[in-house]
Amino acid sequence: MKATEAKLLDFLKKSPQFVIPIYQRTYSWSEQQCRQLWDDIMRAGTNDGISAHFIGSVVYIEKGLYQVSSQSPLLVIDGQQRLTTTMLILEALSRHLGDTEPLEGFSAKKLRNYYLLNPLEDGERAYKLLLTQTDKESLLALVTQKPLPDDGSLRIQENFEFFNSQIQRLNGELETLCRGLSKLIIVDIALSRDQDNPQLIFESMNSTGKALSQADLIRNYVLMGLEPKHQTRLYRDHWRPMEVEFGQEGYGVYFDSFMRHYLTVKTGEIPRLDEVYEAFKQHSRRAEVASAGVDSLVAEIHAFARYFCAMALGKETDKQLGMAFKDLRELKVDVAYPFLLELYHDYQQDNLLNP
Repeated sequence: MKATEAKLLDFLKKSPQFVIPIYQRTYSWSEQQCRQLWDDIMRAGTNDGISAHFIGSVVYIEKGLYQVSSQSPLLVIDGQQRLTTTMLILEALSRHLGDTEPLEGFSAKKLRNYYLLNPLEDGERAYKLLLTQTDKESLLALVTQKPLPDDGSLRIQENFEFFNSQIQRLNGELETLCRGLSKLIIVDIALSRDQDNPQLIFESMNSTGKALSQADLIRNYVLMGLEPKHQTRLYRDHWRPMEVEFGQEGYGVYFDSFMRHYLTVKTGEIPRLDEVYEAFKQHSRRAEVASAGVDSLVAEIHAFARYFCAMALGKETDKQLGMAFKDLRELKVDVAYPFLLELYHDYQQDNLLNP
């Protein structure tokens, strides 16, 4: 591991590309977190007595994807939220600069070519930051100034609009913002794939960003240690469909509770909500689960997630069952979900008669 202090913009400028692996959570910063960062930037830009403002660490694996050259992409382990939010600020700022350069290095062209794009590269290598799934398409649309996709990331769109509106309120007085951005510093932490354990580092991160949910930790635990093609297949066939089934907001709200109910079914014990991840790790290491393999485990979680969404989120297509589940939701009998999940599984396997 190598850790050095660095100015954020210098770090972005010298780095060829950041890639967010599929096992990472999606972009999730709230407007409150964006407002806090904005206030910190403007405070640093206004106060000559502040020479630097620390915003956290960026942890990555050097040459994480391709062993080809020193210009290989960097696989981000921690820091996605800060990097993405910075990109949103820089994109919004670039649209307001016009032909001006209020501070050296802060012209629209330089912002785009230093920090948002790789102008000499083609394809996906032309972008400084590659996110995952809907986040990816939304961010690429913004930095290429194309229409956002209809099913794009709400967080990215809303936070970009927040920063855009904040910049509009500056009425063209952009030097303070530029000066504040120039003072941002991070700890640049480069990991060695051979010597460091990214899984342990991921779990132990306690940064200023949004806390990891149990769902974040479970997805990471399942996918991180696999070969990239295996990661992609499991994510495409099972984990991504689960995220879609729950919905952008529902996944963050309900997935931890679902996993608690699932583990109750599988282990016969009810884990505390904040201990779901530890309970899942213990379950996955049981001899019969481990011998069946990760593909079988993830496929089963996917199946039970569909059952949960049918019952708890109103996704049931059978009219009679849908009405019954609606009554249960109104009664708020969450304690019954483990039993109902097992019952619904038997029903789906034709082990029960349709009433």
